[in-house]
Amino acid sequence: MVSEDRSENETTTPLESSDTIQEPVVGADARERRGPAGSPVWRVFRWIAVVLLLGSLGGNWGQYRLWQATRGGGPQEVFHSGEDGATAKLAVIPVEGVIMSPLTDQVLSMIDLVQKDESVRGMVLAIDSPGGLVADSHQIYHRLEKYRMETGKPVMVSMSRIATSGGLYVAMGSGPTGRVFAEPTTWTGSIGVIIPRYDVSSLSDRFGVRVDPLKTGPLKDSLNPFRPLSDQDRTVWKAILDDAFDRFIGVIAENRSGLDENRVRELATGQIYTANQALEHGLVDEIGYQEDVIESLKSVLKLSRVRVVTYRTRPGWIDLLLDQVESRDPERQLAKWLETGVPRGMYLSSWGTLPRTSLE
Repeated sequence: MVSEDRSENETTTPLESSDTIQEPVVGADARERRGPAGSPVWRVFRWIAVVLLLGSLGGNWGQYRLWQATRGGGPQEVFHSGEDGATAKLAVIPVEGVIMSPLTDQVLSMIDLVQKDESVRGMVLAIDSPGGLVADSHQIYHRLEKYRMETGKPVMVSMSRIATSGGLYVAMGSGPTGRVFAEPTTWTGSIGVIIPRYDVSSLSDRFGVRVDPLKTGPLKDSLNPFRPLSDQDRTVWKAILDDAFDRFIGVIAENRSGLDENRVRELATGQIYTANQALEHGLVDEIGYQEDVIESLKSVLKLSRVRVVTYRTRPGWIDLLLDQVESRDPERQLAKWLETGVPRGMYLSSWGTLPRTSLE
């Protein structure tokens, strides 16, 4: 009996063991159907999520790069000359064209980039400009002053074809110790201020055109080309011109050690000077080319190996497209037409000729 009982126990034990093994298997199947972490369903879902995330990041990055390309972006550093692998850098900032927007903003942005770049040891201001607006010329000059004060790094000037009026004003941003170079064929000088104005009052009388704006004071339509200037007009505008003119005189006298205020006033007839005349009068320090300026700056900084960089800006095709659209916008055309009558004080070697379309 004992052996039979033992036999029964031995035969029932595997059955009990089998029951206990099947129970977790059934539980695992249930969990797999619910999709826990680590199950095939969850792994597939996880990979799908990763692919979608990477695709989204790639798409956003592509759109950002496309936007940068189409918008043109800000100033970009490009290699100019010297040794490409050198650690120390010199920055050439081009000031080319009439000093007004958008050139002013571009130059200011370039100076900001130079100041943030600690590897830049000095700056060359490459000027080819007839000047421009009084306010814009002073903005660039003031920014150069701030750059020299905050960094203690030298600024030198290279004048090429023309550096007159506002171009000369900006050159003074190199400071009392900064050397100014002019090429042998450079024109400079033209120290003075001008506000372009046209008097067509006799022409309007001839054709019977009469302009009678509604205004709240006698000076509200000052510089109106359809009426002669009154004595009051001339008094008011002389004070404005004198303020800008005195500032120009002071900037040159402050930054040219060999010139005092009286001597600068003698030179400030509006005359354009050749490079040799400018050298004789103390407006420039040396006749030379841009490569001579770079070598002089390297010598001052005691640099044997240097990488010279410059900066370029380019409009994107979206900017060009928007310009085309805006040029056909009646409201934009009206705004531009109104802007032509806004008085503009200029450090510019020009009397302000009419646009070609106005003469045709």
